[in-house]
Amino acid sequence: MDGKKLKILAVDDDMINLKLLKSMLMKSPGVSAIVEAKNGADAIGILKAQDDIDIILLDIIMPVMGGIEMLKVIRADDSLRQLPVIVLTTDETKKGEALECGANGFLMKPIREKDVLAKIAQLTI
Repeated sequence: MDGKKLKILAVDDDMINLKLLKSMLMKSPGVSAIVEAKNGADAIGILKAQDDIDIILLDIIMPVMGGIEMLKVIRADDSLRQLPVIVLTTDETKKGEALECGANGFLMKPIREKDVLAKIAQLTI
């Protein structure tokens, strides 16, 4: 990371997962802020309101709007299309679909700190 601190949007309907992710990521010197969303619809609203999000960590299975649906919306939107998205899920079978829909990376839950930080570094250099 080029000295710029990242603002990360974490999208997950499970508050415990969000808290864990937040505590992991905030230990990293390269992260300035974590913005949380409970589902894809909330996340899209946040992305429209805040144009300084650097990367999205996205759960697949959520109420209202799931991760795959959100990916399709992001990739169809010119202002959001370039944002890197890492999909985090317990469902291995969703990997192909997530990558086809434009995910830049895929991590299985439970997430390990070193894995998520390595994947973020890889996509934000």
